[in-house]
Amino acid sequence: MNRSKPMQTQPITLSSSLIRLEPIDFSHCDDLVEALDDRTFHYMPMRSSVRTKSEVRRYIEFQQRRTDTIAYAVIDQSTGRAIGSTSYMNIRAEHYGLEIGSTWITASARGTKINPSMKYLMLKHAFEELGAIRVELKTDARNVQSRAAILKLGAVFEGLTRNHLIMPDGHYRDSAVYSIIPDQWESVSTQLLERINA
Repeated sequence: MNRSKPMQTQPITLSSSLIRLEPIDFSHCDDLVEALDDRTFHYMPMRSSVRTKSEVRRYIEFQQRRTDTIAYAVIDQSTGRAIGSTSYMNIRAEHYGLEIGSTWITASARGTKINPSMKYLMLKHAFEELGAIRVELKTDARNVQSRAAILKLGAVFEGLTRNHLIMPDGHYRDSAVYSIIPDQWESVSTQLLERINA
């Protein structure tokens, strides 16, 4: 692939039989309000509450304004309803790198095939269509469940970014940093498809 020009990222829809990732907009607002719970943003550096319809609208506006981010609503194909959100973020077009993050799904979808399906669609698009040479995933070092899920993807743990973010409660968050590069994609893809099709 010719990488003499910046990586071309655009907000497109990605879909499988289980889920659809479509650029987030206000039409998803009511569903997202229903999908949230008190723990959704526990490990994220949110500066304000996101529970009510007006707060969710503000959250969507914030995601849409970010110039280095493409935010998606996660749509359950069986119901047609939005059950969460995820993003390509910290997009470094000149260097063909990006992060998958700001990911959350409703409590009933956690531990199902939804998350591996999301990651498969996003990683496949990043590596096979965008030509990414690095995909990062980060989480609060205290978030044991998220760290285990990222390792299960086949991502490589690179270490901790200490005092990376200030959380709403004043805690200095250490972020656990992981990455996947093109040489790993075939193996990661195979593992994800096995989990999705099991």
